[in-house]
Amino acid sequence: MKTMQEIRDRLASGEAAVWTAMEMKERVRKGDIPTVDEVDVVTTGSFGVMSGTAAVMTVPVAAPGAFLRADTVTLNGVPAFPGPCPNERLGTVDLMVYGTAAASEIYGGGHLFRDLVDGKEVDVVAEAGGKTFENTIYIEDLPAARIFTTRSCFRNYTAFVNRGSDPARTIFSVLPLEGHMSAATVSGCGEINPVENDPALGHIRPGTPLLLNGAIGMVMGEGTRSTPERRNIAACAELSAMDGDCMGGFVTAHGPECLTSVAIPLPVLSADDIIRLSVTDDQISLPVADINDRVPFSAASYADVWQQTDFTVQVDPLRCLFCGPCTAAEACPTKAVMMGGGIMRSRCVACGTCVHTCPNGVYTMDAGALHLQDDSEAAVPIVLRQSDRSRAEALCEHLRVQLQRGEFLL
Repeated sequence: MKTMQEIRDRLASGEAAVWTAMEMKERVRKGDIPTVDEVDVVTTGSFGVMSGTAAVMTVPVAAPGAFLRADTVTLNGVPAFPGPCPNERLGTVDLMVYGTAAASEIYGGGHLFRDLVDGKEVDVVAEAGGKTFENTIYIEDLPAARIFTTRSCFRNYTAFVNRGSDPARTIFSVLPLEGHMSAATVSGCGEINPVENDPALGHIRPGTPLLLNGAIGMVMGEGTRSTPERRNIAACAELSAMDGDCMGGFVTAHGPECLTSVAIPLPVLSADDIIRLSVTDDQISLPVADINDRVPFSAASYADVWQQTDFTVQVDPLRCLFCGPCTAAEACPTKAVMMGGGIMRSRCVACGTCVHTCPNGVYTMDAGALHLQDDSEAAVPIVLRQSDRSRAEALCEHLRVQLQRGEFLL
């Protein structure tokens, strides 16, 4: 047994053994399970679509006394909810913005949050007492701004297929999900997910520090829809400290969703912690449900998603034939694909949409296939991943460095 204070002291002296979840899993897969004395902290992470994300902020609108209180407010067209404090006659508005709120079919709250963090200007329009007030703001103009999640970092998610005959539009796909169980969409980062490595939330408790979209924040408790079998957490952090590459918007067949990331260091205090941290993708069940009723009818495992598959999209610009409007660029849910066979890595989340929409094979990636447990013959190709394992692994490494430098404290 070790104590938290012993680990803190080892971190402070530079003697702590801090591993990423990937290093831990690699040891386990080789059959070389570490002892409690060998490792002090394991960093875990997850990145992907997490719709239970919102922001609370104070927004300057007009000069003091210009209006009594705002009736409606939009930020870059994204609807916000003024209140609960009316800020009477102050010219500022306290408001809430949902990550899934939409200004259009291609721009929503997740896009707005990233634009603010990236230092872009944001247009504010408020209606108050029958008058319209407009302002242009930047993130430094916000006296207060915080993102919180109502539910995030699910221990595991559900894969979806369409057993019907007609394509289905859903938030779980970018293109309409083809029928006859010919395609699958998946979410979740499997074995490196924080809650998967602490399923009873023994270490991840209210007040536990974490990285939320790259900013140091804390766990508020369990999130909505959390159950003992499929726990998730609620968290918060300051918007101004966040990293735009760790967040953003993601456009589905049913409109904008929000990309959110979480990274949490888990202390290794006992042999029980080693057991929990030894979980691997092949041991993690991935329920498979029909998108039409969302009722699981089978299961696969996260090994189908993240083992012997590609984590990033490969690009061959020479295959681009400039054949007209770029179907891959139009379909890309993060607007990462550029004309002429280009891709913005800072925005690409390796979802796989471009692979299936480019007719010339400019983009390639093996995203895997689901092997259903009740049918050894069935292998359903994965056409969309709404989580980015590569970015989640980068977060694990970033958190490890912060711990070792003393920039992040347990």
